[in-house]
Amino acid sequence: MVFACSGASDVGGITDQAARKLSREKVASMSCAAAVAAGIPDILKKVQSADSVLVLDGCDHECAAVVMRKGGFEKFAHVRLKELGLEKGKSPATEENIARVTVACSDVLEGKSSITT
Repeated sequence: MVFACSGASDVGGITDQAARKLSREKVASMSCAAAVAAGIPDILKKVQSADSVLVLDGCDHECAAVVMRKGGFEKFAHVRLKELGLEKGKSPATEENIARVTVACSDVLEGKSSITT
């Protein structure tokens, strides 16, 4: 299961599009971080029963991770775009940047990378 910051900044656009790409490619099922924040029972049950949860954050606020923690979820892989060299306000949501994040996320989900918490 993958949750992304889908904020209004360039990096929020990258995390959103990367999560959508992972979902389209059947690497992970994208779900809604706002639904976790809202306490939607069906979504919370899906997170609780998920084999793995990946959270993507674009900037230092780490809103998606904060939402997950406030929802009671502590165990998740966490990809921060800053650790991939992508900074807020300096990283347009290009196909190249989206692909870069998608590959990093796939590597994390497959256990090939340790860029998470």
